[in-house]
Amino acid sequence: MSDNKQPDLFPGGALQSEESSDANAFNKNASIQAALGLFEQHMQDKGFSFNTVKAFASDIRLLAKYLGVGQPVGGIGTKNLNDFLSWLRYERGVPCSDKSYARRVTTIKVFFGWLHETGVLATNPSAAVIQLTAKSPLPTLPTPESIEKALAVTQAWRVGDEQRKPDARPHLLLSLLYQTGVKKSEAMNIVPNHIDQQNPEQPILFIRYANPRLRNKERKLPLTPEWLEIMAEYLSQYQVTDTLFTCTPRNLEYILSDVAEEAGLEKGMLSFENLRWAAALKDWEAKVEPDEVRQKLGLSKITWRETKAKLERLLSAQSEASSAE
Repeated sequence: MSDNKQPDLFPGGALQSEESSDANAFNKNASIQAALGLFEQHMQDKGFSFNTVKAFASDIRLLAKYLGVGQPVGGIGTKNLNDFLSWLRYERGVPCSDKSYARRVTTIKVFFGWLHETGVLATNPSAAVIQLTAKSPLPTLPTPESIEKALAVTQAWRVGDEQRKPDARPHLLLSLLYQTGVKKSEAMNIVPNHIDQQNPEQPILFIRYANPRLRNKERKLPLTPEWLEIMAEYLSQYQVTDTLFTCTPRNLEYILSDVAEEAGLEKGMLSFENLRWAAALKDWEAKVEPDEVRQKLGLSKITWRETKAKLERLLSAQSEASSAE
């Protein structure tokens, strides 16, 4: 047997306290407060975002305050959790929005699900807690036809005319966002060598993060061969020394706004966020595998729950609108 086998993180189905000098197992008799430190480490190891770790930890501290910081995790049942959630909404005296409530339910399910999966708890008391997803308002997105109009505008600007010199940047930007669904910050951090052109028929964009905590968001996104042609024109027109886009994020927003106006679209329709949703909805409507869409957007499985539900609602609303025409 190899000596290189990594020891189990929770030998014998029990967590081990990193701060303990003895071999006492961290088991169902441990307090919520004691479990929280290891839960935070677990979330970081799984690549949860900084804000998610912070919010989830705050939710568990609130639960500990309600039940008592010394309450053993093994003594918490489904009724305790439902009572806590009822207290949040109706008795605490502090406003609890639907979105905050839904996140706290998710926190509870993730926390106790983790304790159950690691063997600390024989059963999961959060399994029977009802998940009430907050329905945030649906964004008003540009239709595929609207985006085609916008792309026709940027293509005309790319070619230029007697009054406008050729400019490939608007077409490069709009086609990039609609193909990949990248965030504004991700677009701003692209450098030319993040684009793999070894196979010109199947170019790939690498989304990279300098912050180690965000490495889980790094991913590979396919580009069209035509996009490489646009980029080549753009690079011949602009002096790129570092990042692909040489201007500020605000300037790119102005470009999208000008394109929308020229295409006769509603003001703000071609925002970075709207184009990200439009790109995701395009894949969703094409029945791309859900986890593939999630990874393309760089979302965690927890964040994906709400995004998936919203995509389903958007597609349903789009179908109803088409039927009404």
